[in-house]
Amino acid sequence: MTRTETSDAPHPPGEPATSSGPPEGSGPSGGALAHGLKQRHLSMIALGGVIGAGLFVGSGAGIAAAGPAIVLAYAASGALVMLVMRMLGEMSAARPASGSFSVHAERALGPWAGFTAGWIYWTLLCVAIATEATAAAKIMTGWLPETGQWMWVALFMLVFCATNLAQVRNFGEYEFWFAAVKVLAISAFLVLGGLAIAGLLPGTDSPGAGNLTGDGGFFPTGTEGLIVGLLASVFAFGGLETVTIAAAESEKPVSGVAKAVRTAVWRIALFYVGSMLVIVTLIPWQDESVLSGPYTAVLDHLGIPAAAQIMNVVVLIALLSAMNANIYGASRMSYSLVERGEGPAFLNRVSAQGVPRYAVVASSLFGFVAVLLNFFWEKTVFQWLLNMVGAATLVVWGFIAVSQFRTRRRLEREAPEKLVVRMWLFPGLTIVALAGIAAILLLMLREGDTRTQLAFTAGLTVVLAVAGYLRQRRRPQTPAPADGRPARGS
Repeated sequence: MTRTETSDAPHPPGEPATSSGPPEGSGPSGGALAHGLKQRHLSMIALGGVIGAGLFVGSGAGIAAAGPAIVLAYAASGALVMLVMRMLGEMSAARPASGSFSVHAERALGPWAGFTAGWIYWTLLCVAIATEATAAAKIMTGWLPETGQWMWVALFMLVFCATNLAQVRNFGEYEFWFAAVKVLAISAFLVLGGLAIAGLLPGTDSPGAGNLTGDGGFFPTGTEGLIVGLLASVFAFGGLETVTIAAAESEKPVSGVAKAVRTAVWRIALFYVGSMLVIVTLIPWQDESVLSGPYTAVLDHLGIPAAAQIMNVVVLIALLSAMNANIYGASRMSYSLVERGEGPAFLNRVSAQGVPRYAVVASSLFGFVAVLLNFFWEKTVFQWLLNMVGAATLVVWGFIAVSQFRTRRRLEREAPEKLVVRMWLFPGLTIVALAGIAAILLLMLREGDTRTQLAFTAGLTVVLAVAGYLRQRRRPQTPAPADGRPARGS
């Protein structure tokens, strides 16, 4: 199989993208990506991807900024994420690819767009691996203070690198059980919180609406607080894209991604908006314990023994789950980019087990180096890395929205039968999503920290876009886009 014949390359005119089986992809070694993920893996990856460490820990800052109005902030950002995932699901169900939105951007906008979206996302995931490894290590040293933080970081990195090197089913099994624990934890929290609000939990009285309307009302900090809460909430949804990357290695990629995307709506509404409503109903938003850990604060309020340690276990699992998923996502994204000629060729090699091992090692190595940068230059070099990817999620969402806008028209003309998942009220809601992304980027200019992140991310995006465009211009021939027009840069 030649490089232009892989699943991640744009399909030439008249060549239908298969929907009967998983897409193929091969590197110089002659191997192909395995298709070892079962539907139960994919379903739990999608389910667990909604529940990240940012929800359990980071939501406290949003509540402190917006008060009870944080419910509206999470509802608004959740609605935007629903639209983005629906757009991505439409494209991924029509043409599954391990490069996901990077491949879709290349097909719709040209190789420069796929290069930019893919490498900025890879950088985002690798930096996230570093932050998650560091945070997980801090929890472990809290339990075992005589151990060094570096030991736990090294252990976690080695374990999940090895897991991803073995076979894709290992990744799926780890994520399945990690997700099961997170879903069980958040479900138990919602049940206990709901019973307490209704006054049905022994030893507790219903708080009524006192915490929602008291202490300054539902909007105690006004529009300004709501904006800060919105910015805090929107980045808690990062990581949902992994399910469309994983779908390409599942047994039935089309039906798998379609099912995962279709159930994203109630998951977001239940887990995020529902838990925020439980927290601000049961606990006064100004309570200092909410800022340090809103879920722990609620469990303490309900008299749950060892609440802090229970949440530490859940957060640790969420962090390890994110590490595992990010190593997987980064390796598949880099593999896909190289498969399309957008990166160093040695990363293209695939093992006999169908794993892009060089891509896994490279992604893990970058993450490990970033951990070292965090240890030694937390306030300088590592902070630069964090700033560079601070708004990267929004950049990726922007590429998804623009790509879907262009891809949908082509699919309607050429292959309407591939529209297994359809974007709601197209093109109206696609335009609404683009406007929402632009509005959040503009709101980031209002705050000092987010303004700095926006500037760094914009710089990285421009550098990647220019590099991608120059590569596109130098390339003597590029694969033809799916609509049959002349190839860009050829």
